[in-house]
Amino acid sequence: MAGIVGYGAHLPRHRIKVEEIAKVWGADAPSYKKGLMLREKSVPPPDMDTITLSVEAARNALRRAGGIDIKDIGAIYIGSESHPYAVKPSGTTVAEAIGATPDIHCADFEFACKAGSEAMYVALSHVKAGEMKYALAIAADTSQGAPSDALEFSAAAGAGAFIMGTENLVAEILYTHSYMTDMPDFWRREHQFYPQHGGRFTGEEAYFAHTKGASKAILEKSGMKPTDFAYAIFHQPNGKFPQRVALELGFTQKQIDPGWLAPTLGNTYSGASPIGLTATLDVAKPDDLIFMCSYGSGAGSDAFIWKMTDRIDEVRDKAVRTRKLLEENQIYVDYGTYAKFRHKIIKND
Repeated sequence: MAGIVGYGAHLPRHRIKVEEIAKVWGADAPSYKKGLMLREKSVPPPDMDTITLSVEAARNALRRAGGIDIKDIGAIYIGSESHPYAVKPSGTTVAEAIGATPDIHCADFEFACKAGSEAMYVALSHVKAGEMKYALAIAADTSQGAPSDALEFSAAAGAGAFIMGTENLVAEILYTHSYMTDMPDFWRREHQFYPQHGGRFTGEEAYFAHTKGASKAILEKSGMKPTDFAYAIFHQPNGKFPQRVALELGFTQKQIDPGWLAPTLGNTYSGASPIGLTATLDVAKPDDLIFMCSYGSGAGSDAFIWKMTDRIDEVRDKAVRTRKLLEENQIYVDYGTYAKFRHKIIKND
């Protein structure tokens, strides 16, 4: 057996509503609210980046892990497309901040929005193979969207962290499957601050083809069907895509509701489906089956099937729940403050 020993999330308190962005660029806010099901998104303040988000999410995961010896964490992997440094790892800083031993393997993962599930997959593989007792996988982003681009209405920030192990699990991993092709629907070249996207190709040929490809394959591999699951989580570039792909695959709105965060959180890129998983773990019951499928441009999806254990009832409230982070103590900002926070405008001294 292998799976999740502890989990946690962290989200910025600051938010901006889609109307604030729309009125600056003359855009149609109702189309984003109705068509893409986006109402607001999280905004990281200037002192928050992928590393600080990762540290706080990791600390919440450690709280739920029940007093494990941090020296037994043999690896820290951070999946993100907004690592603060082009040449310097995020993982070593997080390791120092949480008090991990120097005898550790750190790596930063990149695969667009699939980098977080990629880190989870590798961390699981290490503990299943007996290479180490625990491995920490983190999915975090402070995502970018160019001014006036459609991405600006959704690009958000957040982190989810998972300590993988083989004992005292809250969720056991039953099956995994990955599905990938060379579909260049979204990219950011070296030295470019904002990503570009292939317009309509980001939908049918990219998100839906790969999410369905991984999901159908893992269902066939496991011999399971959508009705076997209590909950399901999909990558959330907006509110509409995960809802549509879930229904087309045979899942229900009720199954995706706990982890369907995009309408008020936005697209947290690498963190999207992992953070959705943390919110779902917060409400899941022992023996519940949870379906999860990520998506990353370039392009690919990682699918997971989890089974909850009795231990979840003991640990879920040892750290703040994800919905509480999302829904309480928000600070709403105007576009000018948002632009300053995201370095879209820079003061000249």
